[in-house]
Amino acid sequence: MAQQENQVTPIDDEGYVVDTEDCEARELAHRERGTSRPITVVGNPVLHRECKDVTEFGEELAQLIDDMFASQKTAEGVGLAANQIGVDAKVFVYDCPDDDGKRHTGYVVNPKLVELPAAGRVLDDSNEGCLSVPTAYAPLARPDYAEVTGQDAQGNPVKVRGTGYFARCLQHETDHLYGYLYIDRLSKRERKDALRQMEEGTPRYPVVPND
Repeated sequence: MAQQENQVTPIDDEGYVVDTEDCEARELAHRERGTSRPITVVGNPVLHRECKDVTEFGEELAQLIDDMFASQKTAEGVGLAANQIGVDAKVFVYDCPDDDGKRHTGYVVNPKLVELPAAGRVLDDSNEGCLSVPTAYAPLARPDYAEVTGQDAQGNPVKVRGTGYFARCLQHETDHLYGYLYIDRLSKRERKDALRQMEEGTPRYPVVPND
């Protein structure tokens, strides 16, 4: 069953998506309509190229979003990009807390990171992981604030902003849709170590084996 056609994304007075209300009910509704799919892993070509822009805003897109929420839940992730379930489309979903413990649940179609001024930017070098690089983690410095612009499932413009861990999630998932994994931002030594961790670990969720 597809997402309801008349569902409207709530927007606050500043034009940002209201993604902290009714999180549990909204996430549950998405995944109950969706079907969980296995996760693609590093080496799969769909992860290493820019995804296609979404131009059709209908039932197929709504179903994809539902499937992505279902897949994210199965994998116990906090964010998931469409190419992580093998779909070449610029969409990501999230169900992620910020550093204050506030839960954010939503999705963005055709996301673009807003370029922020360097002045006053604070970097957070916390550990980062990825469902497409299972069982591996590495510290990666990213700005502790992020904004993303994009569209909702009906094609309406939306903006999402986050701090701390949620800001990292927004940057990480947008990167995916432009062909970048977090390990691509590591040094050669750190990347090699992350791939070693993946080789030695066992994913806790279904993955698509690379040929």
